Amino acid sequence: MIKINTKKFALAFAVAITITTSCKKDFQQINTNPNGVVAALPENLLQPALYEVVTRGNNRAHRLTHELMQVHVTLSDGDDLQRYLIRPSESDYIWTNWYLQLKNFRDMYSRAVSVNQTQYQGIALICDVWVSSMITDAFGDVPYFDASKGQEGVLQPKFDKQQDIYLDMFKKLEQANTLLAATTSATVTVDQLPLDPLFGTNSGATVANSTGLWRKFGNSLYLRLLMRASAKAEANAAVKMQEIVSDATKYPIMTSNAESAIVKYTGSTVPLINPFYNVRDFDFTTGNSLTEFFINTLNNWNDPRRAKWATQVAGGTYVGVPSGFPRGQVPEKQSAYPTTLKVEPLVGNIMNYAELQFILAEAALKGYITGDPATYYNNGVNNAVTMWGYTVPTGYLTNPALAWNPAGTADAKLEQIMIQKYYTFFFTDLQSWFEFRRTGHPVLPKGSGLQNGGLMPSRLYYPVYVQSLNPANYTAAVAQQGADNLNTKVWWNK
Repeated sequence: MIKINTKKFALAFAVAITITTSCKKDFQQINTNPNGVVAALPENLLQPALYEVVTRGNNRAHRLTHELMQVHVTLSDGDDLQRYLIRPSESDYIWTNWYLQLKNFRDMYSRAVSVNQTQYQGIALICDVWVSSMITDAFGDVPYFDASKGQEGVLQPKFDKQQDIYLDMFKKLEQANTLLAATTSATVTVDQLPLDPLFGTNSGATVANSTGLWRKFGNSLYLRLLMRASAKAEANAAVKMQEIVSDATKYPIMTSNAESAIVKYTGSTVPLINPFYNVRDFDFTTGNSLTEFFINTLNNWNDPRRAKWATQVAGGTYVGVPSGFPRGQVPEKQSAYPTTLKVEPLVGNIMNYAELQFILAEAALKGYITGDPATYYNNGVNNAVTMWGYTVPTGYLTNPALAWNPAGTADAKLEQIMIQKYYTFFFTDLQSWFEFRRTGHPVLPKGSGLQNGGLMPSRLYYPVYVQSLNPANYTAAVAQQGADNLNTKVWWNK
């Protein structure tokens, strides 16, 4: 890898791919070979780019999502995230890092086309959609079609409508499914397999062991995004969801926990070191506590996952603290994250099988697909527990606190689905916040110290430097989408 130290060039390149080096003046391009090779092979781009996206997502899950969504609160008067106040500077980290990796995934696709590697074309398209979806779901209208085109002279990319972005992401997932369907019988050498941090092995298996699972991930991601856009008629989500679940040959999806898309961190060992391993205990666990909402729900379920997710307090119990507390009323520390999470492999979750089951439960509940929502729900509940290595306790599914209630209202059933889904997003980028904005579930208690009119933020601010470096397109985006503030809703949420 090389470092580019020329500040002027770095700034121009930042505009071109809609990123900046806000934390340090130097930046690294993982798609540049230090020995002077013009372009890296596509398989050499996958692992570092994928790892970076998940790592940055973990960071934001801990700092932003878990505060907004009442997983934990920082025990300080000076941190207002739990009070629904997000500063514009919070946007820089996400925009900078995710656009950089989007550039790498698009380079990966181009290189795969040039060397006729169809499996890496499909994988690159899935990764492109995954990263693009997180960017647009966080901000709304963003550069997409012109993003990452600095080398082509596009230094001030226009902002595209989220509707157009979504429809193009659906096209890319269709293309990826077709490409991967044509390559599952190919073979791959043993030295290539470790480069796939999601599904590769060291066993010398065929690409069917890896590419077939990527195909299932891509189609499962397709269902996630169709559900997110399902309130918009132009997405045609219900028809497509039924088509996918009705044809497992054309559209295979995840069928077990073993097929979940998770970067299995290797604790303190490179190259897949857990990103929290070197974080100070104070920053990761000591300076915060898990919330009453998060802990009390698990207590009501007698959920075995508490042992991995929370520390015990005096008496061997799990106790949370209130979220949204007023200034000057910082609560005493209670249960917090155990330090063992700093080496936990499953923290690298992208999308797991239980989440997919809850997507299907909601789709069945709303009549988008045929099937029994209770069956999907129960399967999701069981697999959400077993994914973390636990046996489902006896009587777990008959516990009135979580048992499916066939007599409940549609909204009550949706709450059951979404609160279970909420826990599948433990340390998963911004997903639980996205889903809360879409559905209003799970219903979160409101502390008396909330700001922003007590409203959960609907998006992030555009980074301040984008306003100064791309002013015309920024102004056009605001005129198109609405005011650049926390409460402007994005397309799928309007």
